[in-house]
Amino acid sequence: MYLLDDSLFFPNPNNAPDHGLAAIGGDLSVDRLLLAYNSGYFPWYNGREPICWWSPDPRMVFDLKSNQPMRITKSMRQSKRNRGYEVRENTCFKEVMNHCGTVKRNDQDGTWINEDMLNAYSKLHDLGHAKSIEVFKDNELVGGLYGIDVPEKKIFCGESMFSLATDASKIAFMYLVQKLQQLDYHLIDAQVYNDHLDSLGGVEMDREAFLSYLK
Repeated sequence: MYLLDDSLFFPNPNNAPDHGLAAIGGDLSVDRLLLAYNSGYFPWYNGREPICWWSPDPRMVFDLKSNQPMRITKSMRQSKRNRGYEVRENTCFKEVMNHCGTVKRNDQDGTWINEDMLNAYSKLHDLGHAKSIEVFKDNELVGGLYGIDVPEKKIFCGESMFSLATDASKIAFMYLVQKLQQLDYHLIDAQVYNDHLDSLGGVEMDREAFLSYLK
């Protein structure tokens, strides 16, 4: 385990244990967060703990170069066509983060999206690094997602999504996949496996292979 100090540094992620926790400490400054995402790390911690930095093996991703990067169901297509959803980009980033932090999830007791994370990622958003996709119905925000864009590496690092209406977050994700494919992106980084990501078409990739995209 590496204890970070004030210097901008991360240990080689290839040396991290499989569960991914390789370093603790440091801060959530813009420069450190950008270095983290460009090095294959992401922060994930309880607000009462020191900041924890992860680079798991394997890594959950959506392969945008595959024949089917996302599993689109009949229900999703019907929702997109019939539910009157409107998709927007970067119009209410903080609201999306807040919803992601407060929506109840079956597999989680709490949230890692604390006030420090909200402030840090809002700064990244103001600088154009953090982005959100939002789904509205009758001009009300009902779903969305946010993440970190790494355009030089053609990777979008997904952080979280939420849904207050049927398939709303899936519509946001479908929009993101299609947009990134048009921009010739390689991957959406989904970090770690869960059943929901698997149902959407996420696949696990060896950490070494994932890190090769960041070189």
